Amino acid sequence: MNNSPSDHDKTVVPENLPLLMLPGQVVFPMALVPLRITNKMDVRLIDETVMGHRMLAMLTLKDPEQESHELEDAYGVGCVGRIMQLQHVPEGHVNVVIQTLKRFRPVSIIQHEPYPVVKIETLEDIPGDPEAVAPLATTVKRQMSRLIELSPDIPEGASGIVQNIEDAGFLADLVAGNLNISTEEKQELLEALDKHERLDLLVKVLAREIELLEVSNKIQSDVKSSIDKGQREFFLRQQMKAIQDELGESETQRPEIAEYREKIETIGMTEEARKEAERELTRLEQMNEASAEYHVITTYLDWMTELPWSKITEDQLDVERAESILNEDHYGLQKVKKRILEYLAVRKLKPDVGGPILCFVGPPGVGKTSLGRSIARALDRKFVRMSLGGMHDEAEIRGHRKTYVGALPGRIVQNIRKAGSRNPVFMLDEIDKVGADFRGDPSSALLEVLDPAQNDTFTDLYLGTPFDLSRVLFIATANVLDTIPWALRDRMEVIEIRGYTVEEKVEIARKYLVPRQVDAHGLSEETLSFSISTLRTIISNYTREAGVRNLEREIANVCRGVAREYAQGKTEARVIKPEDLRNYLGRQKFFYDLAERTSIPGVATGLAWTPTGGDILFIEASRMPGKGNLILTGQLGDVMKESAQACLSYVRANADTLKIPVEVFEKTDIHVHVPAGAVPKDGPSAGITLLTAMVSLLTGKRVKNGLAMTGEITLRGLVLPVGGIKEKVLGASRAGIKEVILPERSEEELEDVPQSVKRKMKFHFVKQMSEVLEIAIGVAKPQEVGARPVSP
Repeated sequence: MNNSPSDHDKTVVPENLPLLMLPGQVVFPMALVPLRITNKMDVRLIDETVMGHRMLAMLTLKDPEQESHELEDAYGVGCVGRIMQLQHVPEGHVNVVIQTLKRFRPVSIIQHEPYPVVKIETLEDIPGDPEAVAPLATTVKRQMSRLIELSPDIPEGASGIVQNIEDAGFLADLVAGNLNISTEEKQELLEALDKHERLDLLVKVLAREIELLEVSNKIQSDVKSSIDKGQREFFLRQQMKAIQDELGESETQRPEIAEYREKIETIGMTEEARKEAERELTRLEQMNEASAEYHVITTYLDWMTELPWSKITEDQLDVERAESILNEDHYGLQKVKKRILEYLAVRKLKPDVGGPILCFVGPPGVGKTSLGRSIARALDRKFVRMSLGGMHDEAEIRGHRKTYVGALPGRIVQNIRKAGSRNPVFMLDEIDKVGADFRGDPSSALLEVLDPAQNDTFTDLYLGTPFDLSRVLFIATANVLDTIPWALRDRMEVIEIRGYTVEEKVEIARKYLVPRQVDAHGLSEETLSFSISTLRTIISNYTREAGVRNLEREIANVCRGVAREYAQGKTEARVIKPEDLRNYLGRQKFFYDLAERTSIPGVATGLAWTPTGGDILFIEASRMPGKGNLILTGQLGDVMKESAQACLSYVRANADTLKIPVEVFEKTDIHVHVPAGAVPKDGPSAGITLLTAMVSLLTGKRVKNGLAMTGEITLRGLVLPVGGIKEKVLGASRAGIKEVILPERSEEELEDVPQSVKRKMKFHFVKQMSEVLEIAIGVAKPQEVGARPVSP
């Protein structure tokens, strides 16, 4: 570096000079510039110039990739230089060292061949106001000292040279020529003839460069302290990214980063979810792809960006269309259909209403699950089903935190993603069979899901951010309500789906089951059909259920038999008659022997409720010599045993009225047995049946044939109401019962029983046990316990 421009100011510069174009390089006066010349025209220019006055003009090309010798392709101010050294290399290139002298502005090109010669106008520095220039020069020296201190690429001795420069213009040119800044910024400094303007621009450039170096050194120090040698590649990426962030320049993103960012911006996330996703995306950008956590974050972002945050299926709110679809798919079930149509009507009037939480309760095979699919079709919504049977881990509902190995969202979120919509029909199957042990209680986790007041902010542990479930139509199914926790049951609207009557089963089989099975076995309605009497026989003699699952199974058995016959060449059309069933289904499976079972005293027919629907049970009483003991067998529960004790107490208290000798209770043991002894039985509803069987035994009068009963008794002979009346009546109808005794307060529950059943049966509603005995065995009304006059 020279430290004084005085000698060069006196140099005489010719008016016309050879023109050398510099690609992407700006040179300043008073500097030694080494150049490598490869262009043949420029090599000739150098060779001929060095033989003369050794001076040439240098301009910087605007596009460094372009080879041009036209003035419009170069910047408007350049430098005049003198060739100091020249060296030819074997490849035909030349290395040259040029001493730059002063600025110039080209006027015109006066010669193009064999190389351009330009007419120039030399430019002198404008001194500017000394009082303004001096402070700026001092600032530049101080900034340069700081820059040399921060930058390892500038030798320490350069600071002394800069401090000794007195000419402000020379100082600015020297510093600008040695800065690593853009070509445009250097050219702007070169074209600034006023020393004050040039120094002012330089101060701003130096301030920025110092700040960048300070930030770079800080980043380098922070990053270096947080990584080890094995992460050197990661360190280099981190440093590069941080520097570019400070410069406001964005690195070309990895394709997956750009894809995630686009999804986050367009998928319609909530504000909280978007912030969480962007935070994880920022971590992903700064992470090495080889890092173990990289794939954890990408999996998380996949779930976040594939959930239907804002996608909602438009409901089909045509009530008549929905009713037609429900009737097309299911026979009967009027109560359920009525509730769904009411929901549709409300949605039509108030579109923003949340979805109800329904719970279908009923025996197996009555169509609870398939009804959910029909509801989804009627609403034109997506349908997803989730089985809860046997579930014992609450993480199945809420998911695992994403910090766990192999973590995933809960099955609620998984099924929402599968549906692709934020408002599907979501069926929670077998909710009464959720387990609870030391591993967790999923039913407690379901409390938030099935609460319309809070499921709009359901938070899956994996997502870590709320997801709105308020638009989901949740439908739970269960066989019984007893095993569902009361808090969970309270959140659902329970709709009971009772068993079907024989007539309803016949219609279901005719309209749905037979066509479906005929088609499933490769047959047609023209080649195979079932008569109505055949269907009735299958229902009565081969199945005993509340639903139609076994009925469909037996129909399928017939279809398989016919399909085999067709495969063997018997192609004539078949109409299956009752007498043909033994060939396909074997011997009759169920028998109704009411007349035989009740033909002797001591046998009464009761009605029972089971998870598979209503049924009848026989209670048999026998006596033998003994000491007045009561023997109970048949897998009876504690409540049923206590009912038997209460019945015996009632009989003994009313022995006179019932004309039963008192000695019977002292010399006789009474044995009460309920057949099907391997099946546990419990509950108070067999009370009147137990009492009737005992009185029938002790009076020797047999119970009226074709009569069944249900009801709880008290010691004073009152008949109390019991549950499951519809199931019990339907079970009695299936068993061929003609008369039923029911508690008087259960009369209203008969409203749920189909009229076709009620027309075929006779019902007796009683308040006192004396009424039961009069109807069942013709015993005159005894005086009830407690109604006797009190002796003085």
